[in-house]
Amino acid sequence: MSRLRTIVTLSRPARLPTVWSNCLAGWWLGGGGNAEQLPFVFGGATLLYLGGACLNDAFDADHDREHQPTRPIPSGAVLRQTVWRWALGLLVAGAVLLMWAGRATGTAGLVLVVGIILYNTLHRWVAFSPALKGLCRFLLYLIGASVATYGITGWALWCGLALWCYVAAVGCFARWVETPAKTQSWPAALLAVPVLLAVIMDADGYRVPGLLLAALLVLWCLRALRQTFLNAKPNLQKTIAGLVAGIVFVDWLAACPVPTLEGQPNPAARELSFVFIGLLLATFLLQRATTGRQEPEMLAPP
Repeated sequence: MSRLRTIVTLSRPARLPTVWSNCLAGWWLGGGGNAEQLPFVFGGATLLYLGGACLNDAFDADHDREHQPTRPIPSGAVLRQTVWRWALGLLVAGAVLLMWAGRATGTAGLVLVVGIILYNTLHRWVAFSPALKGLCRFLLYLIGASVATYGITGWALWCGLALWCYVAAVGCFARWVETPAKTQSWPAALLAVPVLLAVIMDADGYRVPGLLLAALLVLWCLRALRQTFLNAKPNLQKTIAGLVAGIVFVDWLAACPVPTLEGQPNPAARELSFVFIGLLLATFLLQRATTGRQEPEMLAPP
């Protein structure tokens, strides 16, 4: 039981539903289909996320001894060498599982492994580390799309780039967790990129659903930003938690499922929307369940 608790603490599970959401959106944008490959995609992405989480703790152990002494390594719950082994084992297992799904999927998975390692190595030392975090999410779109009927389409690339901007914005806010007085508002402009893309690209039957989902995303982001910029007692942690959950909204907007397609009912769209709603609720509930037991969001893996 203690080992399981240690693994849960290391994995920071609140973000895991957003990883699945990224893969799902990428797969849908690639045309869907080939559903038998999705277990490899979701399984591989999950293992890479868990490996990144362990790698994060291994790299940050010295910092955590001073600032987060309750984390597993500084508290003595697990040895640093053990976490290194877990991290590398999970990354290798995740990459192998993605290779099993196909050459393009495996290649994107290997690039994602490199991105995870670079982010965890550099995130405390370079100003552009939020861009590396966004890159990792962009690659999840490509991984999802690579197993779909049409593969990596222009839609998957453009929507993946919009997600990249959104996640980079969240990463910018997260860099100020330990110095909230230095928080700036300019990253909020990057949060609007998915909305602008939807306004430009959604047409015909996609127009109304796209605008409705865009409005929901805007309201969700404003709700999160209010915690920092409009409250008498700013709470940057709540802002980041809200924006992280908003990743599911970004994916839902990118997929933009429509109830009718070419005049015919599209039941798959309704089912897809239910899945995104479920992932949003899962993210929210996991955030509530893990409040107070995780370190600041800036230290979370991609």
